[in-house]
Amino acid sequence: MRAAASTLSDVGGDAFASEMLGRSKAIRLKSLADDGTIPPFFGRTDRQRDSGDTATGLEEFHIGRRHIRDDSGDPVVIDWRAPMSRPFYQATPGRPQGVALRRRFGFAGGELTSYEDEALISAQASGAGQDGALGHLVVEEIERPRAGPMRDIVATIAPDQDDIVRAPLETSLCIQGSPGTGKTAVGLHRAAYLLFTYPDQLHRSGVLVIGPNAAFLRYIGAVLPALGELDVSQTTVDALTARVPVRGNDSAEVAQLKGDERWAAVLRRAVYGGISKPSDSIQIPLSGRRYRVPVERLRRYVDDVRRSAVPYAIGRERLAMTVAEDARRQKEQAGGSPTDAETRRCARSAQLRDWLAGLWPEIDARQTVRSLLTDRDALAAASRGAWSDAELSLIGAQALPGKARAVPWSAADAVLIDEVEGLLRRTELFGHVILDEAQDLSAMQLRAIARRAQAGSVTVLGDIAQGTSAWSTTDWATSLASLGKPDAVVQVLTRGYRVPGEILDVANRLLPELAPQLPPATSVRPGRGSVSVHGVADLADALPAIVIAVLAQAGSVGVIVADADAPRLARALRTADVRLDDLSAADPAESDGKVDGPHRVTVLPASLVKGLEFDHVVLVEPTAIVVAEARGLHRLYVALTRAVTSLTVVHAQELPAQLSLRGSAPLTPAGTGSTEVGRR
Repeated sequence: MRAAASTLSDVGGDAFASEMLGRSKAIRLKSLADDGTIPPFFGRTDRQRDSGDTATGLEEFHIGRRHIRDDSGDPVVIDWRAPMSRPFYQATPGRPQGVALRRRFGFAGGELTSYEDEALISAQASGAGQDGALGHLVVEEIERPRAGPMRDIVATIAPDQDDIVRAPLETSLCIQGSPGTGKTAVGLHRAAYLLFTYPDQLHRSGVLVIGPNAAFLRYIGAVLPALGELDVSQTTVDALTARVPVRGNDSAEVAQLKGDERWAAVLRRAVYGGISKPSDSIQIPLSGRRYRVPVERLRRYVDDVRRSAVPYAIGRERLAMTVAEDARRQKEQAGGSPTDAETRRCARSAQLRDWLAGLWPEIDARQTVRSLLTDRDALAAASRGAWSDAELSLIGAQALPGKARAVPWSAADAVLIDEVEGLLRRTELFGHVILDEAQDLSAMQLRAIARRAQAGSVTVLGDIAQGTSAWSTTDWATSLASLGKPDAVVQVLTRGYRVPGEILDVANRLLPELAPQLPPATSVRPGRGSVSVHGVADLADALPAIVIAVLAQAGSVGVIVADADAPRLARALRTADVRLDDLSAADPAESDGKVDGPHRVTVLPASLVKGLEFDHVVLVEPTAIVVAEARGLHRLYVALTRAVTSLTVVHAQELPAQLSLRGSAPLTPAGTGSTEVGRR
């Protein structure tokens, strides 16, 4: 297939056609590139032919990340997204769907190392199979040590995950997923599936993936290219709304107010409140003569443009052209024939510009937001009672009323400016938006995303129990309404694959306080012996030895600490010659030249671990994480559920009371010194 693509002509009828052909050829060759480590297939189904003869009527279909054909054009490997591949994911002994045998292949790099068969139809007949049971190779793939960025799960997609991935493009989904249920991976695979299944609809509009931070995007960045999708836009909400340089920080109380949906009406009034009704006629030049447009018609034109609901700046241009067209009709009635260029010059004439300036003034988004944030009277006038006096005072506390001094923009301010820009001009649209960690977004941030998705559908991913922002949601219906998708289908995933059950049992102790309406997460992997606890006298002294001991096991190690402790504890590890990964959030100035490439240990403040995963997690001082912020208990829940194989808790202070619930074994026995829990 690569050879065939390389022989395609890149010479067209003209320079532009040749450039387009050359670009298409390059994209095709890039999509067919092979690094030798990604196997061409990972599964096979032996399916009954239409005759139903299980002895002679079986067809073999190999399933892989891409479609591969032979020289005759016949398929050798079926793309995992094709309809013919679905029984590989959905067939069970109870519902074999015509699959007599399912084979899974194990690879080490590009080398085939093992395979595992499931005889589904014979299992159905004998009643020996068990629906939902994981095969050895599936468990082995889930537990394979992690290094580097996130891997795809294309070989291990479960039936409930497959249903989400293959939902129709027009369906908007909200996935409430407990830790380890694979919701992020499901969202990324859904993006790949939609691009494969609906190429015509998504060719121009595309798919947008939105994550919580840059570290998260780096972590997931290799998944879609591995699935053959190279042109998916991936960004964060902050980058999406980066209309101004963000250098300021709001307090939690101010940030919560700035994320409130009441701002939508306030900003609309601030923008459109400056439009007035014409009080007199206007004379404008066209082709050397002046034509008077009566005030009655001017008022009608203004009303018509306002009712058309076009963005403010576009409405302003449309109004100018409408008035110019009036003058054109007058000239045509007098026997003239003005050209389109002359009419456009009339719309840009000084007389018409001056008239518009007083009637439909130009608006600058930055200045509009700044005036509201720095002038309490202006904010009160635009609010019309939306804010209480206390809220007005809190919002305006960052600047003296009436003084437009240089106050650094915050991330919440940038979202408000983006809202105004959306009122002024059209926003880029996408055919589908994948929104991860959606529980942490404010109503105004959700509105910013809604403007990009208003012509398409969305897949919303999140977990209410992991909400850590000042405006974290407690109700998906409210968030979906702000997103403009109130009819989105909400699905709940509680069956975990990534996090061992013993770790989830510890994390579930926090749920009664975090989100009592959610069912506790479960896991297909018991993970007995995966939790250990060390009570120490001094964190910096004890941590290096504990991390070095964890390093004796294969896989990545994430050391999760309270934000304020990250630099100090990173220094302690470097002093003990523990090499830290260069994605560490610790201060690079403290690296002493030792952070020179990817290593197995990463030190991360608790505020940056959401969405990430490590084979082994060393969680340092849970109490410090809890007391560091208003939603610290939610942050601890996130940190507890980042481990795939083992969780080691290290503490000098007493553990949070929520980890020792009535009726359950205490996480740490009474006494002092190093202890271990869960080791059988």
